[in-house]
Amino acid sequence: MVIASGEGVWLTDTEGRRFLDMLSAYSAVNQGHRHPHIIQALIAQAQRVTLTSRAFHNDRMGPFLEQLCALTGYESALPMNTGAEAVETAIKAARKWGYQVKGVPAGEAEIIVATDNFHGRTTTIVGFSTEPQYREGFGPFTPGFKVVSFGDVQSLEAAFNERTVAFLIEPIQGEAGINVPPAGYLQRARELCDSHNALLLSDEIQTGFGRTGRLFAMDWEGVRADGVMVGKALGGGVLPVSAFLADRRVMDVFTPGDHGSTFGGNPLACAVASAALDVLVNEGLAERADTLGAWFKAELEAIPSPHVREVRGRGLLLGVEIKAESGPARPFCKALMARGILCKETHQQVIRFAPPLVIDRETLQWALGHIREVLSA
Repeated sequence: MVIASGEGVWLTDTEGRRFLDMLSAYSAVNQGHRHPHIIQALIAQAQRVTLTSRAFHNDRMGPFLEQLCALTGYESALPMNTGAEAVETAIKAARKWGYQVKGVPAGEAEIIVATDNFHGRTTTIVGFSTEPQYREGFGPFTPGFKVVSFGDVQSLEAAFNERTVAFLIEPIQGEAGINVPPAGYLQRARELCDSHNALLLSDEIQTGFGRTGRLFAMDWEGVRADGVMVGKALGGGVLPVSAFLADRRVMDVFTPGDHGSTFGGNPLACAVASAALDVLVNEGLAERADTLGAWFKAELEAIPSPHVREVRGRGLLLGVEIKAESGPARPFCKALMARGILCKETHQQVIRFAPPLVIDRETLQWALGHIREVLSA
C-alpha cells in the first residue's frame, strides 16, 4: 500500500483505495492531513521568505515563540526541527545547568531515564535505550545516564544522588506499547526532583498538544515539569518543528554560540507551527480527544475478544495488547488494513490506535464495527 494523498482523517493510495488513518504519523498529524488553515499559512509564508540564518531576526519567530510560551506557560522556548533535536537540547541544558547552577563537578552529571524509553535515534539517545535493536552496532555510547524501571517509585528513589541533574521521562510511553505509569508516579517524581535539586524533564513529543485529552500528559497528575520537549503535532503534519520549553532559570544557561540550528525557527516553520497551535486551541482538540477517547476506550474494552489482554491509554492514544497465545499484533493490523483502517503494531503485541484529533464520533463508530469483527474473529 503506497499513500498518494490525504485529507482530514483519510488517506488514499496509488490505486485509489481509501483508508482511515489511525496512526497520525505517530501524533504528528493531530490536526488532520492538510488542514486548510495550516496549508494557507504555509503558502502565504512560502511566497514571502522561507529561511533566514539565526544570525539575523525574522518577523515570524518572535511572535510564534510568544504564542507557544503563552499557551504552555513557560518563560522561554528554543525552536529546533525534530523531536530528537529537542531531546538533545534538553540534555545539554540539564547538564550545563547541573554544572553552573547545582555545582556538580565537571564531567560527572547524571541523568536518570526509564526502561523501554523512546526519545529518538541519535547516538546519544539510543545509548540509553533498553531496546537492543536500537543500540546494536552503534556504540560506543555516551556515558552519564542511569536507567530505572518505568513506573517503579522505589527504583527511582534509589537512583538519585548528588550528581543527578535531571530525570527524563515520557509521561506515557508511546513506542513501548502505550504504557501509562501508576497513579501518583509523576507526582512522586516531581517531589524527588525537588528534594534532590534536579530537573524534571518531560518528553511530550508524542503525548503533547492534546493527544491524551490534555495539553500535556503531565497535566493528568497536575505536574509541571522544569523542561518540556515538544514536536510532531507542532508542525501541523506539514513540516518538522520542535522546541525545548523551560523557564529562564534553566534556559538561560545557554549563551550565544552554545547551541543552535540552521533550520530551527525558520520563518516557514514558525508560520506553520503558529497556525498549528491556532487549530489546536480554536477547534478544542484536547477537549475532543478527552471526550472521544474515553468513549472509544470504553467501547474497545467492551469487545468480547478472546485475543485481547488489555486496553490502555488516555485520550486518543490507545493501545490494545494482544495475548501472547494469540500471536503477534501484526496480523490484526493487516486484517484492519484490508478493511480500510491503517494502524500499526508496537512492541510485537500492541495495536496502537491514535487517529487525528479532528476525527468525529461517527467515523470512530464505523471503525469500531470493523475492529470488533477483527478482534472477535
